[in-house]
Amino acid sequence: MRQLAIISGKGGCGKTTLTAAFSSLSGNAVLADCDVDASDLPLILKPQVLKTEDCLGLELASIDLNLCTDCGICRETCRFGAVLENFTINPYGCEGCAVCTVACPENAVSLMPRVSGQAVSSITRFGPMAHAKLGTGEEASGKLVNLVRKKAVELADRYSCKLVLIDGPPGTGCPVMAAITGTDLVLVLSEPTVSGLHDLKRAIELTAYFKIPTVACINKYDLNEKKSLEIEAFCREAGIPLLARLPYADITTEAMMMEETVIEYAAHSGDTGAVEFANIVRNLWAEIEIRLSETFNNEICPKASGSGNLNFSE
Repeated sequence: MRQLAIISGKGGCGKTTLTAAFSSLSGNAVLADCDVDASDLPLILKPQVLKTEDCLGLELASIDLNLCTDCGICRETCRFGAVLENFTINPYGCEGCAVCTVACPENAVSLMPRVSGQAVSSITRFGPMAHAKLGTGEEASGKLVNLVRKKAVELADRYSCKLVLIDGPPGTGCPVMAAITGTDLVLVLSEPTVSGLHDLKRAIELTAYFKIPTVACINKYDLNEKKSLEIEAFCREAGIPLLARLPYADITTEAMMMEETVIEYAAHSGDTGAVEFANIVRNLWAEIEIRLSETFNNEICPKASGSGNLNFSE
């Protein structure tokens, strides 16, 4: 089973657009929407829910009012101000640090499991999908990402799928690390802006740290071709293959409004620009398939990398 993660250093670069398009081209893939703070793939693919599972995050303090003597020690020791005047717990303030459980002389405070979100297993018109809903104010998004990936692998085994397509969260923090760890290939999207290049560098540093094969793509390259050339130069210097340059196109917005992928929309729109955009995406997917195949061959036979020299000391 291959796993492809699509990430970017910032939001709005087109990760969901490409992931949805790839799902319509792959033919035998499981989708994993790991942007648990704002899961957008379901908006396009309208999944039929099969199962929902709670994810337990940080524990939450709970005060037994039958044992509580209103001494106020828990309120004095809570640095987060989570203990209210009526000696109940503000769930959005409690960090589960357990100081109050130690400080309470009556043993009236204990930690209870807290549901931080739900992981959802579903079926779309292109195959199985796993996504999630992070609870309001919750911070355990990395743990929820891990659960989404686990559910995606279970769906792949159940439906005999050979590929997991991961729509990664924005940034380079804990949720992104959880989304890319153990994957076979990462596609990093960038935009031709100062922040786009900066965030691309951070994303590539992250994939290099985890030693994951990485490729890149520039979206909306024609909005600033000078900056696009800078991104291309950086990719060359970093040894990162730049597989495609996607132009700015209204097809992405129009397809989303129709709850379709860009591939589906181009097939019936009659718009020449939409067809050209879809063809670039098709070529990008073909390049990615080649590289996924290469990573598989390298695992089966290391000599397939072309080096001819194997170092077994590493």
